[in-house]
Amino acid sequence: MILIVDDIKANIIALKKILELHNIDVDTAESGEEALKKILQTNYCLIIMDVQMPGLDGFEVVKILSGNKKTKDIPVIFLSALNIDKKYIFKGYETGAVEYITKPVDTDLLILKVKTFLKIYEQQNQLKEMKDLLSKEIKIRKEAQENLEAKILERTKELVLKNEELELKNHELQQFSWVVSHDLNEPIRKIQIFIKIIKDLYLTKDDKAVDYVNRTIKSAERMQTLITDLLAYSRLSSKVLPEKTDLNIVLQEVISDFDYLIERKNATIKTNELPTIDSIPSQLRQVFQNLIGNALKFSNNTDHPLIEISSELIERKSFDAKSSPNGKYCRIIVKDNGIGFDEVYLDRIFVIFQSLNDRQSYEGTGIGLAIAKKIIEKHNGLITAKSQIGKGASFIIVLPLEYQETNNTYEAKQL
Repeated sequence: MILIVDDIKANIIALKKILELHNIDVDTAESGEEALKKILQTNYCLIIMDVQMPGLDGFEVVKILSGNKKTKDIPVIFLSALNIDKKYIFKGYETGAVEYITKPVDTDLLILKVKTFLKIYEQQNQLKEMKDLLSKEIKIRKEAQENLEAKILERTKELVLKNEELELKNHELQQFSWVVSHDLNEPIRKIQIFIKIIKDLYLTKDDKAVDYVNRTIKSAERMQTLITDLLAYSRLSSKVLPEKTDLNIVLQEVISDFDYLIERKNATIKTNELPTIDSIPSQLRQVFQNLIGNALKFSNNTDHPLIEISSELIERKSFDAKSSPNGKYCRIIVKDNGIGFDEVYLDRIFVIFQSLNDRQSYEGTGIGLAIAKKIIEKHNGLITAKSQIGKGASFIIVLPLEYQETNNTYEAKQL
């Protein structure tokens, strides 16, 4: 709304009609005092002020308005037929007016200026609303950020405490595993010794008793193997620094350990050149022992078990990555021609205590491949298998050539 201030009523009526023809809302005041009262009670977007008025003149009214925080930004256009000298025009601008128009007024020009100021007023209001919205948004986000930081700090403290607690429990668990292993292995060892003595001294003529004793010895041996495997699995949680490892040496040591079984089964093991990588040698030795041991164990009593171990450098950490002489990863495949398995059960074979075969026919604890998977993952590698029933199995391992310690684990260097 616009306020017209003039002490001559005829001037007010004429100007009001012109503005209303352009759909502009108008209010009026016939003195400076009346104008001040109305301005304090109503929000006006523009004031058209006559300069020469009895009592408070236009200059004095605008000076009062400019000193008030609520009204200082209201634009004022001075209209004057008497005070048309430059000194009065300068005074009008100095008091805070945005325009000084002398009479007679060009109505088209006046309307243009009025509409311009109305548009500016509307834009200022929109900017103010946007500023208020932004201020509220900033405040909300700041509060949310402070709450989030507080929650993160609190959660971090909880995680630190939990981590310390887990490390303590892990240490206690390792100690417990060692104690339990020793305390369980000793009586089992004695059971095996005494049962064998009883068998050799007192049961040689009783075939049925000998059969029962042999079953007891087998059960004791399986229990001993289970304890050994569980202990090996628990040791994988301990922190050990990697070292440069020639996998050819590790593999030959494993093959040497299986000399007797390889000869007895008339097996053939073929290998090609393996790389040197950063690793924990004892753990990778365990992986090869489990894979080669399984290949010999599940050879399906074939006349000529064949185990092929091959290796190549690859571009990236993926089972299907392309080979590359400058690759930063190696892919190792351990292939056999044994009994194989249905790939439907692929996920099961790497889970602890899972076994796909009849334990009466094939001895095992169901821990070996779980140990292998945990070791490979600890080396930031991958392991999987491909197989068909009766057509052997291929175990595929992907390992990085170089490692670096990060957050208590090891990750491949991105070179």
